[in-house]
Amino acid sequence: MSLSPAEALPNVARQRLTPFDPRGDRYSWVATAAVVVIAAVLRLVDLAGPKGKIFDERYYATDAYNLLTRGIEWDEKNNTAGYVVHPPLGKWMIALGEWLFGYNEFGWRIAAAVTGTASVLILVRVARRMFGSTALGCAAGLLMALDGMHLVLSRSALLDIFLMFFVLAAFGTLVLDRDARRRRWSRTLEDGPGQGARAGRPRFAVPWWRLATFVLLGCACAVKWSGVWYVVAFAALMLYWEAQTRRSAGVRRPWRGGLLDEIGWLVLGGVLVCAVYLASWAGWFGSDDGYFRHWLRDTGQRETPVIGALRNLWHYHQEALGFHTGLQDPHPYQSWPWQWLLLGRPVAFDFWCGGECAGPAPAREILLLGTPVLWWSFIPALGALVWFGIARRDWRAGSIGVGVVAGLLPWFYFAAVDNRTMFYFYALPAEPFLILAVVYVLGAIMTPARSPVTTGVAVGGGDSGGDRRMIGAITAGLYVLLVAACFAYFYPIYVGKTITYAEWAARMWLGSRWT
Repeated sequence: MSLSPAEALPNVARQRLTPFDPRGDRYSWVATAAVVVIAAVLRLVDLAGPKGKIFDERYYATDAYNLLTRGIEWDEKNNTAGYVVHPPLGKWMIALGEWLFGYNEFGWRIAAAVTGTASVLILVRVARRMFGSTALGCAAGLLMALDGMHLVLSRSALLDIFLMFFVLAAFGTLVLDRDARRRRWSRTLEDGPGQGARAGRPRFAVPWWRLATFVLLGCACAVKWSGVWYVVAFAALMLYWEAQTRRSAGVRRPWRGGLLDEIGWLVLGGVLVCAVYLASWAGWFGSDDGYFRHWLRDTGQRETPVIGALRNLWHYHQEALGFHTGLQDPHPYQSWPWQWLLLGRPVAFDFWCGGECAGPAPAREILLLGTPVLWWSFIPALGALVWFGIARRDWRAGSIGVGVVAGLLPWFYFAAVDNRTMFYFYALPAEPFLILAVVYVLGAIMTPARSPVTTGVAVGGGDSGGDRRMIGAITAGLYVLLVAACFAYFYPIYVGKTITYAEWAARMWLGSRWT
C-alpha cells in the first residue's frame, strides 16, 4: 500500500481530512448547560410521584433491590432464584440509586433521571460536532429534552433509557474516533511518507476512542440484548469511515488496506464487548443460588470451576432466547414497529380516575407517548435525510441512517418472522438518530450545499446564502417552538398531573388507540 504523490493531492486531502474543531468555544458550553438544566428540571421535579411501582417497575425496581441485597435476582413469592430474561447492568444502575437514596420511588427512579439528563448532554455535543453549529446542537438536545417518551422513561425504573444512553455514548466516541483517525492521516500527509509514516501509513497509536466505543457497546448489550445490532452497525460504520479516510488521503486500495490494518482492533473490540458483558454477570458468577448457576451439576453432569460456569450461563441464555422468540402473548399495549413513528399504540404506565370518569371528575395518567409534533415529523425527515444525503454525498446523513436502521429494522424482522409481542418503547434507542435526522434536515434548509470536493466551500453564497440562512433559522426556530408548545400541552399526562377527565380526554387525539 502506498500514497499517491504528495504533490497531487495535498490541499484537497487536507481539507477532506480536517474535522470540525469545537475547542475554545465557551459560549457553546453555556448554551449546552442551559439545555441540560431544562432537561434536568423536567426529569427531577416531583420524581417520587406517583407513589408505588408503575408498569414494569414492579419487576425492575424489585430485581434491582435483590441484586443490591443478594447479588442476584430473586423470586420473593417462591423464595428462590428469579428467572429473568434481561442482563443485569440496567438493574445494577437502578440499584445504585436505591443504595444511595433507599428503596423508595425516588431511589429506584433517580438513576433513570440522571441517565436521561446525561443523554441530552451527549446529544448536544454530538450534534454540535457533526453539524459544526452550537445552535443546531442545542436544538437537538432541546428536542430530546422535550420529548414525551424520553421524559417518561427518564422518570421510570425501566431498562430502555440505559440502553439508549450507552448506544448514544458509543456513537459519540465513534465520531471522536473518526476525527482522531483523520487527524493522524492529515499529519502523515504533511510530514510525507518518508518521515511521518511507515509504508504510507500513520505511525502506530492505540485508538482509545474506538476501544471506548466497544466498551460502551458492551454496556449496551449488558442492559438488553438488542444492543448487539449496534455492535454490528457501528463496526461496519467504523470500517466504512476508515476506508473513506484512506481514500481521501489518496491511498490505493483503501478497503483492502483498511480491513487488513483494522481487523485486529475489531477483534479486540469484540473481546471487550464480551468481557464487559460477562462482567455485568459478576453477581451471578459469585453466587451459588443464581438461576441455572449450577445447571450442569443439578442435571448430573460434570461441572468444572470456570468452563462449567460459562456453560451454565450459556444454557441460561439459550433458555432466555427461547423465551424471547416465543413471546407471543397478547398485551393491551403491544404494538408493531410500523406503528411506532405514527404513535399508533402508546403505553399507559399509570391511570387513575375519581368518580364516574366523565366531565369534571379528576383523572391522572402517565402515558408513554412521544411528543406528537416531534414524532410525526420523523417520517418526512427520514425521507429528506435520504435525499440530502445522496445529493450532497454527506457522511453525516449515512451515519444517522445507520443508527435509525439498527434501532428499528430488526424489529420489523421479528414482527414478520416471530410475530412476537412488542412495545413502543423498543424504539427509544433509535430516537437520538431520529432527532439528528430532523436537525440535519433543518441544517440543510439553512445552509447551501457544500462542494463535493471540499468540506468547507459552499455552492452559491452571497446574498442568496444569507437569505437562505435567515429563512432556515426562522423555520427551525418555529419548529422547535411548535414542539415545545405540543410538549407543554401533553405534559400533564407525561408526569401524572391530576386534571379533569374532560381535559384528559381532549389529549387523546387518536381516540381508542391512545386509551
